[in-house]
Amino acid sequence: MNVRIPAVRLGLLPAGIALALAPSFASAQDAAAGGTTDLDRISVTGSRIRQASMETAQPVIALQRADIEKQGFTSVADIVQNLSATGSPAISRADALSSGEEVGGQYVDLRNLGPERTLVLLDGKRMGTSTGGYTDLASIPTSVVERIEVLTDGASAIYGSDAIAGVVNIITRKNFDGLEASVYGGQYGQGDGQKQVYNFVYGQTGERGSITFGAEYSKEDEVQAKDRSFSRYPNGRFHPNPTADDANGWSPASNQGVLIDDMGTPKDADDDIWYTRANTGAGNGIGDFREFGTGDYTNASREMWLQNKLTRRSVFANGNYDLTDNIRATANVLYTKRTATSQIAGYPYQSEVYGTPLSADSIYNPLGKDANFIRRTSEFPRQTESEQETFRFSAGLEGSFEFADKFWDWDVGYVYNQNKGVKTGTGNLFIPNVQNAVGPSFMDGDVARCGTPGKVIAGCTPWNPLAPYGSTGNGSLADPALQAYLFLPSHDTYTNTTKAYSANISGSLFTLPAGDLAIAAGYEHRQESGEYNPDALLQSGLSTDLAGAPTKGSYKLDEFYVELNVPVLADMPFAKELSLDMAGRYSDYNTFGDTINSKFGLKWKPIDDLLVRATYSTGFRAPNIANMYGGTSQTFDAYTDPCDSSFGSASRNPSVAAACGARGVPANFRQITSGGAQSTGPGTQSYSAFESGSNPELQPETSKTWTAGLVYSPNFVQGLDVSLDWWKIRINNVIAAESVTSILNQCYVLGVASACDRFSRGTEGRTVNQVVDVTRTLINGGYQETAGYDLGIKYRLPEFSFGKIVVDWKTTYVDYLEYKRDNEAETPVEQHTSWATGDWGANFRVRSNLNVDWSLGNLGVNWAVRYYSSMKEPCSYDTECNLPDFNSAYTLGQPTRKVGSNTFHDVQVRYTLPWQATVSVGANNVFNHEGPVMYSQPNSSFSYYGGFDIGRYYYMKYTQRF
Repeated sequence: MNVRIPAVRLGLLPAGIALALAPSFASAQDAAAGGTTDLDRISVTGSRIRQASMETAQPVIALQRADIEKQGFTSVADIVQNLSATGSPAISRADALSSGEEVGGQYVDLRNLGPERTLVLLDGKRMGTSTGGYTDLASIPTSVVERIEVLTDGASAIYGSDAIAGVVNIITRKNFDGLEASVYGGQYGQGDGQKQVYNFVYGQTGERGSITFGAEYSKEDEVQAKDRSFSRYPNGRFHPNPTADDANGWSPASNQGVLIDDMGTPKDADDDIWYTRANTGAGNGIGDFREFGTGDYTNASREMWLQNKLTRRSVFANGNYDLTDNIRATANVLYTKRTATSQIAGYPYQSEVYGTPLSADSIYNPLGKDANFIRRTSEFPRQTESEQETFRFSAGLEGSFEFADKFWDWDVGYVYNQNKGVKTGTGNLFIPNVQNAVGPSFMDGDVARCGTPGKVIAGCTPWNPLAPYGSTGNGSLADPALQAYLFLPSHDTYTNTTKAYSANISGSLFTLPAGDLAIAAGYEHRQESGEYNPDALLQSGLSTDLAGAPTKGSYKLDEFYVELNVPVLADMPFAKELSLDMAGRYSDYNTFGDTINSKFGLKWKPIDDLLVRATYSTGFRAPNIANMYGGTSQTFDAYTDPCDSSFGSASRNPSVAAACGARGVPANFRQITSGGAQSTGPGTQSYSAFESGSNPELQPETSKTWTAGLVYSPNFVQGLDVSLDWWKIRINNVIAAESVTSILNQCYVLGVASACDRFSRGTEGRTVNQVVDVTRTLINGGYQETAGYDLGIKYRLPEFSFGKIVVDWKTTYVDYLEYKRDNEAETPVEQHTSWATGDWGANFRVRSNLNVDWSLGNLGVNWAVRYYSSMKEPCSYDTECNLPDFNSAYTLGQPTRKVGSNTFHDVQVRYTLPWQATVSVGANNVFNHEGPVMYSQPNSSFSYYGGFDIGRYYYMKYTQRF
C-alpha cells in the first residue's frame, strides 16, 4: 500500500495541517536529504480519494492528541465546542428546563445552524443519532481519541445527509503499543462541580496486526444555581427578588408560598383576592392568613441546578489483521453508559388548573368551604435522570491492488450503532391521587384517612397544602408516605438504531501531463429506526409532567457517489499546481424520494508558498424520524408577550400597544408565569401547556455552500502558516417550528395578519387575555443564510536557548446570520448575528482563540485565551436599557440592551517525569471572569449565557506510560 513520492516540506503546510500530519511525515523529514521517501496514502476528511497530502480545496481544522491534552476539558464535546467555528451549545448543561430525548447529551453545532446539520463521524463512519438527528459526543471517551478533524464546509456530496454546516470526524487511536493510564481531578473555586476521570489504554502490535483496548470512567458533580450570583435569582443579581431567607421558611427565598382564593370573607367581598398564611399562624382559622403580596413570590432558582450531574463509563477496542499482503481485516467496538441528572424546583401546583380544590371536608381546611390553592412542592424537587447506553460495532475488509501500473484501494464494511435509553422523572404529581389527598378526610383515632368513614380510599394519605415548608406531620410533604402517594415516577424509553453497509474503491484512472487523474466511487445502504415512548402516565395526561405521544418510525436509503481529482497544471510559472475536485452523490430515500448533490473544488498554487482554494457545493438534510413520525407533545414554552405592559414591546412602542388594544388586549395587561404570578421579566415559562407536532409530508432541506480562501506559508519565515477563508451557507425549505415569541411578534410588532390566527387567548378565570393555545407544527419554509470569515495564524518560532514557542490563533467572524421563517412575502428577514434570544441562543459575531505554548526540556506551559464578542437583547428594565432608540429592519423601533465582550484565560503547566510520566496542573478561567447578566437566558435556564464558564476551575492530571 505504499507509493514512492517526493518528500513534502512541513513548513509549506497550512496551519493545523502540519500538526495532523506530524506522525505521518516524521520519516519524511528524516529522509529529506535523500530527496524521496515512502509514505502511506491517507484519507482526508472531506474526500474519499486517498492521497499523500492533506492540502485540499476545502478547509479542515485538525486537533492532535497533544493539543487536546493541553486543555482542561474532560469531554470530546467540550473540546470541539471550544473551536471558534462552533456555535452555541444546543442543550447546555445550564439548560435545566430542557425536556425530551436529547437531554443529558452533549452536541456540537457548527456555524450556529443547529446540531442536526453537523455530521459526526467516528473513523470516517457515521455515528448514530437521536430521533431528532442529534449526535451525542458524550458517548465518545477522550482516551480513545487520536485526533479530531473538523471540515468547515458542506459535504453532502461526499457523506450524504446532515453535512450542511460541516463534518466532525473523530479519529481513534490505533496500532498502540504498551500501556497508558491517567487520573484526572478538578473542581471550581467555590468548592463544587468536582470532576474525576480515570482511564487506561493498552495495545500490542505485531508483524501482521494490532489490537488496542481501553476503558474510561468519568464523573462530574452538579453545581447548584443558588451558589452563583448570576443564577441565584430568576432575574439576575441586579434584581434580587426575593432577597433573604426567613426563619419561618415562608419567604420566597425558601421557594415556598401557599395561596388561597374564594375565602368569602368581608375583606374579600369579590372573592378575587389571594391570601397566604401569616408567618406566625398555625393555619387553623381565618385570622392566620394575610393578603398575598409581591414579596411572596417564590424563588425557584434556589432549588435548581446550574450544571447537571454526569457520569460516563466506556470501554472500547479496535484491531486489524493482515490476512494477506494486500488484504486486511479491521474491527472496532465501543460501549458507553452515560447517566445525566438534572434538577429543577418543586412543581408550582395550581389546584384551579387541575380542578382539585382543598375540600371543605378536609381535616386540614380551616375555612369551611372548598378553597383553591397554589403550592410549590419544594420538599420534592423535580429530577430527571437520563441513562443511555451506546453500543457501536464496525467490521470490514480493506486492501489494495495494482492495475495497469496504478495503485487502487478498496474497502467493504458494516456499521451497527444503537443508542438505548431510559429517562426517569420524579417530582411531578399524579392528579387523581392529588384529588383524593385534598378531598374529604377524617381522623381514625390518631391516623388521618382519605375519604369518609365507611368509604376509606385505600393507600391514600391526606395532604395539607397549607402546611409550612419544612414542617413535619399534619399532612406535610415531608411525610414519605405522602410523597410516595402523590409523586409517581415516570419512565420514558427510547431506542435508535443505525445499520450501514458500504463499499468503496479509489485509485488512479490514468496519468495526465500534470499528474494522475484520481477517482473514488462507492455505494452505501443505510437503515435508520427509532422510537421514543413516554411513560403511560405521561401519555394519559394525568400527571403534572408534560403529556406526550410516542414517536416511532424508520426509513432506509441507497446512495452512490463518485469523486474525481483532476490535475490541470503542475510545475509551471504561476501554476506550481492547479487541480479540480468534483464529486456527485445520488441518494434514494423510501420516504420523500431521491436527490442529487454535487461539489466542485479548486486548488491552485501560483507559487510554492501560496495556496488558493475554493469550493461550491449543494447539500441536503433529510427529515429525521422525529420530524416525520414524532408524536404530539406538550411544552411549557418560555416566551415574551409583546402586549405585556411592564416589559413587553407595548410598554415602549405605542404602535404595538395600539395593535394589542385593537385585538382586545387591555392596556394594563400582565403576562403570568407557570406558577400563576405576574411575570417579572421576559422569557418566562407559559401558564398553559402548548402543543407541537411532526409532519410526515416534510421534504428535505436543501443547501448551497461557497468557500474561498488563501493559505500562505512564506519560505522566508519558517514555521509560519496563515490561512484566511470566506464562507457562505444558504439553506432553503428549512424544517423548523416557530417559537411562541416569534408568532406573537409577527402579529403585534410586525403586523403579519396571518400570524394572529395562529394563537388564541383565554376568556375565563386566570387565563383571561393570556395566550392559552398556539398552533405550531413543522413546516418546510423560508431560509437560513450565514456568511463570514475564518482566520488562522500559526507560528512555530525558531528554537531558542530558553525554549520552544508555538503561537496558534484562530478567529471566526460572522458577517450575518439571517432567517426567514416562512414563504410569505410580508414576513421580514430576521438578523441574529450579535443577538441573544431565548429561542436562538447567543450568536456571537466574533469568536477567537489564542494559544501560546512554551516548552523547555521536560517543562511546558500553555496559555489560552478565549474571546467572545458583545451581544444585544431586547430591553427588560429601563435602568439597563443602554440603546433605547435602537431600530432595525427586523426589530423596528425596539429599545435594546447591549452587553460587552468577554474574555476567559486558561493556563496549564506540565512536566514530564523521568519514569515516563507527565503531570499537568491547570486552571480554566484563571481570572474567575463572570459573564454579564442576560435576561433573554440564551442557552440557559438562568440570566446567563449557558456556554460561559461558571467559575474558576482547577484541575490536575497524572499520566503514566509503560
